[in-house]
Amino acid sequence: MSKSQLAHGSLTSLAAALALLTAGCSATADGAEAGGCRENGGWSATERAEWLRLTVSFPEATTDETAADRNSAVVIRPRDTDAVGPLCEPVTMRVEFWKLTTTTAGTDMTSALRYQLTTDGTEDRAIGFPPGLSAGERGACVGVLMAAYAGRPLSDTELPEDIGHLGPAGTADVEFRTDRIGAYRLIPPSDPERCDADRRRTATPPASPVPWPRSHP
Repeated sequence: MSKSQLAHGSLTSLAAALALLTAGCSATADGAEAGGCRENGGWSATERAEWLRLTVSFPEATTDETAADRNSAVVIRPRDTDAVGPLCEPVTMRVEFWKLTTTTAGTDMTSALRYQLTTDGTEDRAIGFPPGLSAGERGACVGVLMAAYAGRPLSDTELPEDIGHLGPAGTADVEFRTDRIGAYRLIPPSDPERCDADRRRTATPPASPVPWPRSHP
């Protein structure tokens, strides 16, 4: 075989190898790569939030919780039903808790805990309530707001602007000012009306003393 034939054969083999490599690395129509992971490098904040929405759950809000769930505030489930596999690039996410305290003016909101982790959709993780905010520790005037979101910590301009007076359990709602929130849950104080009444009674000033003696006609 001549040198030119050998060179031509080598070039043909190289082209075939490159074609196979290109085919193996290219993404399919549904976003899954041939390697078994889902391409997410170009996801927007909204797309990451939508993906988290199907991954995060709040066991205390469900009726079919397991024994392990009863001590958990937030659970991150594996994406068993996601046919396109785990994410190629794990998402950096945060789970944050805020303490909500009922006052006569409305509701005070204070960050209690921020937990950072990464997930590609294959882990099963559970995060408990911060100290003092579990169901058995919260008082009548204290509630909890928890949220799961991707990326950097939320800024003040992304938090709910005004929670206002919280209603009975199960009827409260908040509105975050960002599209980064994957999921959230609000647990109102157990008895905000009684709490308001107690605070009003405590804040009532004492009666002014009578400026004259009892013998005054």
